[in-house]
Amino acid sequence: MAVSRTGDWARARRLLTAAPQRLQAAIGTAVRQEAHALRNEIVQGLTSQAPGGEPLKPPSPLTIAARQLEGFGGTKALIVRGDLRNSITVFVHGDEAFIGVSRSARSKDGASMVDLAKLHEFGGPPVIIPMTPKMRRFLFAMLRQAGKEPTGGSGRGVIVVQVPARPFLRPAFDKFREGASKRFLERVAKELGLAP
Repeated sequence: MAVSRTGDWARARRLLTAAPQRLQAAIGTAVRQEAHALRNEIVQGLTSQAPGGEPLKPPSPLTIAARQLEGFGGTKALIVRGDLRNSITVFVHGDEAFIGVSRSARSKDGASMVDLAKLHEFGGPPVIIPMTPKMRRFLFAMLRQAGKEPTGGSGRGVIVVQVPARPFLRPAFDKFREGASKRFLERVAKELGLAP
């Protein structure tokens, strides 16, 4: 039995040689697209106050009062100036991506945004603050601003403050995982020109 080759073998060789590079480029593009889509999900979740569809606990009346006394008018959780929301970034290296708050991210006043993100994502431990007369006056001003009647006296004592957990990354990640494999494969197929 004799075998004969027909067709454009040089073209077939070129296509097969280029296939791994095309696939790698398609995967890289799909990873970037997925990473930016997840970042958008997180940012929109903060803006709508429901990352991943889970409503954020609203700020306490004292937090709102403190914001007002400092010249901020917003009432949304985790958004005063937008520093935290704006610090959410995407780093893509090859076929891996990081979506979150970079260790180098800083607020307008120089505070570490990764520390702030961690504090809000997981909550903080109770913090005992010794009260000075100046701090007590500020606390009383916050209480009055919040519509509460201040009580107390001389300015001595302590106050215990604790930041509650307001997860904004994990709920978005969990929601985004739903259908991620199918979405990713569809993106790769589209980049390769195989999508219907």
